[in-house]
Amino acid sequence: MHVVKLAEEQVPQGVREAFERLQARRWDVARRGAKERLARLEKLKELIVARREALADAIHADFRKPRAEVEATEVMPVLQELAHAQKHLKGWMKPRKVTTPLLLTGTSSFVQSEAKGVVLVVAPWNYPFNLLVSPLVAAVAAGNVVMCKPSEKTPHTARFLAELLRDAFPEDEVALVEGGPEVGEALLRLPFDHFFFTGGPRVGRRVMEAAARHLAGVTLELGGKSPVIVDATADLESTAERVVWGKFLNAGQTCIAPDHVWVHASREEALLAAMKDALERFYGRSEEARRACQDFCRMVDDGAFKRVRGLMDRSVTAGARVVAGGGVDAETRYIAPTVLADVTPDAPIMDEEIFGPVLPVLRYESLDEVVAQVRAGGKPLALYVFSQDEATVERVLRETSAGGTCINTVVLHNANPNLPFGGVGQSGVGAYHGETGFRTFSHERAVLRQGRTSLAHLFFPPYTGKAQKLARLASRLFE
Repeated sequence: MHVVKLAEEQVPQGVREAFERLQARRWDVARRGAKERLARLEKLKELIVARREALADAIHADFRKPRAEVEATEVMPVLQELAHAQKHLKGWMKPRKVTTPLLLTGTSSFVQSEAKGVVLVVAPWNYPFNLLVSPLVAAVAAGNVVMCKPSEKTPHTARFLAELLRDAFPEDEVALVEGGPEVGEALLRLPFDHFFFTGGPRVGRRVMEAAARHLAGVTLELGGKSPVIVDATADLESTAERVVWGKFLNAGQTCIAPDHVWVHASREEALLAAMKDALERFYGRSEEARRACQDFCRMVDDGAFKRVRGLMDRSVTAGARVVAGGGVDAETRYIAPTVLADVTPDAPIMDEEIFGPVLPVLRYESLDEVVAQVRAGGKPLALYVFSQDEATVERVLRETSAGGTCINTVVLHNANPNLPFGGVGQSGVGAYHGETGFRTFSHERAVLRQGRTSLAHLFFPPYTGKAQKLARLASRLFE
């Protein structure tokens, strides 16, 4: 305890006071029934609906995200999450009865969900509203008090969120703190009951270390190089459209965006042509048209622009061919939606998650080769398979691991609140969305009630010969 106290002394006073207000309130909030929790969620929903235009303005000011994308990828998922929680919360909160084994005759058992307590939600910049408010909805539904930290890379959205949450919740139930990495580090020194982080693996490890120090729960939503596999049976027109849409949404700054494509050699050129056509239909037939397109996002900051441009340029120097795109403008942080061909597994663009609007395409001859490459790249957050052959689909599902998978589409698994969303291994720990999110922010408490009848006394000491025989006989029931 002394070590924790010393660490907490390094926390800024305002942050520590906000935490202490939450901590003082947590039991009152945890005792609330469904009616009170639903009222808080309804207030949040009403404010989001009323301020959606201001939200679109804020996100556009941060990185020129189109209004339609704000509505589809920021507002709609959160409203869906709210509606789903409002519909099902009473059922989620009910104690769940479980069956009683023969040896526990006379007892009844159930599982009761209880709030974990004081929760920290650290959000990224790429979907700055959705990826803060969606876990917040789950945490509030589960009866927690919550500290939120938005990304400093999207300051306009952070200010919007601060005003929204201030008006939706009392400050001792939901608090928001702004700031850079130093504030993030300070928050990790506080003894939260659960840490929820969305971002990169490097910071994710630090969050997990903090959770271990406090013996707290942790959810890490990370990322990785999410592959697309296109076999010889795939419908190339729909494949091209769906992959191009999912890749260049938010200018590729999406944790589950297709990172690269493996295509069977017999279909490579046809797929490249279909992708080029889809890209031009979506964003413009010429480089000038694409640069002027209002439906295409920008890189969030100069660092992101330089990193992705560097990966693209070094890969072209190493032999990659630009099929479409390739243009850049440093002043506006514009990188054209770009498709690269003749990419090899050792190309620079394959060294790390791209997180930008550059799509490398690699050819393969045998599915064995792709499976080996996917395994070697670690467990991705998402994996996408385009095939009309069920044997191929089943093999990929059986012989690889990923946080989530779509068959003959991309990204959309994230939109179903009945599916858990999360990574595995280096792409994340834990999951959320819908009931999974409620369970993530809850402790499932085991409760057993003993009635008048009990067999337990048969096993009380002293352990006579009769007791030993009964113990052995009971064990044989499970042989």
